[in-house]
Amino acid sequence: MYRLPLLSLAALFSFSSVPGALALPAVTGQIAQMPQPSGMFVAAEHPTQGMAKIVTVNGKRYLEFDSNFKTDPGPDLFVLLHRSSQPERYESGDYISLGGLQKVSGMQRYEIPANVNLSNYQSVVVWCRQFNATFGYAPLSARMQRTQNN
Repeated sequence: MYRLPLLSLAALFSFSSVPGALALPAVTGQIAQMPQPSGMFVAAEHPTQGMAKIVTVNGKRYLEFDSNFKTDPGPDLFVLLHRSSQPERYESGDYISLGGLQKVSGMQRYEIPANVNLSNYQSVVVWCRQFNATFGYAPLSARMQRTQNN
């Protein structure tokens, strides 16, 4: 069995200003956070593409579309969270509306009310209320989000 001299082991640590205490080196790098739901849009009645993900900024949750998001223009378009991963109907209790679609392409963000339990919703939908048409939807699945910690 090989033994390291005590001095060699001590050299692996930094000594703190408190006598007899060892200070641990500062931890830098990636720290995993809670899984954040995300998904790629699937075309339904209209071509729709891009990614939707849940993000947290300053303690508030948002649904965010990435810069590759694109769908067709239409009247009365809304962004919904839906209980089904492949929404086919829109009855009371099946979804919540996050508001009107801001624009038909590009990055955009919608605040999610604090009382919404995201585990009850399985997809994000771009929906035309006037014609009850699903333009596209993104099934949500949890993914680990990593943040930089210095």
